[in-house]
Amino acid sequence: MICLHWCTFFEHWVIHERRTMKRFVSFAVLVIFAISFGFSQEDIPIPPKRTRAARVGGLAGFMPGWLFLDVKPVNEFLLASRGAPLKDNGVFLLGGGGSVYIMLVPNLRVGGLGMSGSLSSTSLDGLGVRRDAKLTAGFGGVTFEYVLPIVERLDVTLGTMLGGGGVDLLLRRSTATTNTWPSEGDFFAGTGQVNNFTRKLSGSFFVWMPSFNVEYAVLGWIAVRVGLSYVGMSSPSWDVDDRYELLGVPSSVNGQGVMINAGLFVGTF
Repeated sequence: MICLHWCTFFEHWVIHERRTMKRFVSFAVLVIFAISFGFSQEDIPIPPKRTRAARVGGLAGFMPGWLFLDVKPVNEFLLASRGAPLKDNGVFLLGGGGSVYIMLVPNLRVGGLGMSGSLSSTSLDGLGVRRDAKLTAGFGGVTFEYVLPIVERLDVTLGTMLGGGGVDLLLRRSTATTNTWPSEGDFFAGTGQVNNFTRKLSGSFFVWMPSFNVEYAVLGWIAVRVGLSYVGMSSPSWDVDDRYELLGVPSSVNGQGVMINAGLFVGTF
């Protein structure tokens, strides 16, 4: 039951609260730089020497990543519909999260994370019809990480995330000549033609994400991370405009793939 609540919370956060995530990231950056540079060198406490003993405490921060998802089936759909293809070199994700050592199992951290990112394309045909497509992928859930101390300041973590995620394909079609201030007034007054259409195709998935990370403690309370993960998605459920069930979506349309990730955290290391 606790895991279900975590997964539901993070999936809602990733898909529908991206502005909150950006504010969180900006705040974290400001706090870190204020702490790092706002005090003189002698005012900064010298971190205790790290050992191979069991870790205690927790951490929190923000995590960018680059997800190599397969957009080929989406591009085939867009090209067949007179749209423009999406870039196929991956999508940049931004997110955040945190975890704490549970102490019941030495060096085991439990926490949560959420990440999301998007790709867009635009086409304009000879009749002045504009077609926009935006693919958004996001996920979130509960994380389990086992920390392996290597040497002083350097740790390796092996873990996984279990949760939920989604893929949204937002489709817009409009006539370029109608997207003007006077024409919008005519439309609102009911005297203009309705030439703008929007459809959102949304897929919800169960997500699992095994990961391997290397963490280095710059100070006793700041650490950086680089790692490699695989985002897996299964058990899809698709709908149109959050109202109608969408059938016949190819199983290859999803947000899974290999992800290179990084992180900047504050906490105890």
